[in-house]
Amino acid sequence: MSTADNKKLIQQVYSDSANRSGTTFADHLADDACWIVVGQYSWGRTFKGKDAILNGLMGHFRSLFDIRPRTVASNFIAEGNLVVVEAKGDNVTKTGDRYDNDYCMVWRVENGKITVIKEYCDTALVERVLGPFPEEMAHVPA
Repeated sequence: MSTADNKKLIQQVYSDSANRSGTTFADHLADDACWIVVGQYSWGRTFKGKDAILNGLMGHFRSLFDIRPRTVASNFIAEGNLVVVEAKGDNVTKTGDRYDNDYCMVWRVENGKITVIKEYCDTALVERVLGPFPEEMAHVPA
């Protein structure tokens, strides 16, 4: 895929997220993909494999909200198989707390599949609003 195709794919992932709908992310996630949550906190680890990402990381994250979480992208920068996205959450947890984290995400796309996601965000906000990540959901050691 071209750089433009990679960028278009990730733009569709964020369009789905902004609309709280879609399956673009899951449909294009490689079976052996990894999601690296950067930071020295309980969520900071590498989630390896489609199951660990969809059911471990995202499963727990989504369980904290009554409706599907929403993240809105503001900038996309693409070069080769990398797409960098600046985005902001627009969410309220089940407990009524706002969770509007700022993100910088680095996506690697190879042959139409998302293979690596590297997430940078406000780690203090994550811990304060979402709490610690449960070890039993991690699937892999940090």
